[in-house]
Amino acid sequence: MSSIFSKIISGEIPCYKIYEDDKTFAFLDIHPETMGHTLVIPKKEVDKIYDLPDDDFQALMQTVKKLSHHLEEKLGSRIIWKVVGTDVPHAHVHLMPLDENWQYGKTLEPTEAEFQEIQAKLATK
Repeated sequence: MSSIFSKIISGEIPCYKIYEDDKTFAFLDIHPETMGHTLVIPKKEVDKIYDLPDDDFQALMQTVKKLSHHLEEKLGSRIIWKVVGTDVPHAHVHLMPLDENWQYGKTLEPTEAEFQEIQAKLATK
């Protein structure tokens, strides 16, 4: 059975895409803890990040690093990495801009317009 993230990659479920290459995909979290909260996932569906084949793990972490610099540049704030691995059975890394309003576990409810605005600001070319 495909994870919700695999369905996002295939286009079955819409998302606010930020980045894509041959091995990875990144999109805004729809339940963000901060504005710009981005999920970076491997295209290969694997439940646990440490079970990824080495080349996919390295590609994932290269994208995490690249997008961390990109988000930091665009948003002007430090980026937190979070790997939890229990909410969706598809390996992923959360990139969260650290702002003064961040509280662990608290989520925001951005409007469609706010999602579109942050997507336009963060999407890579």
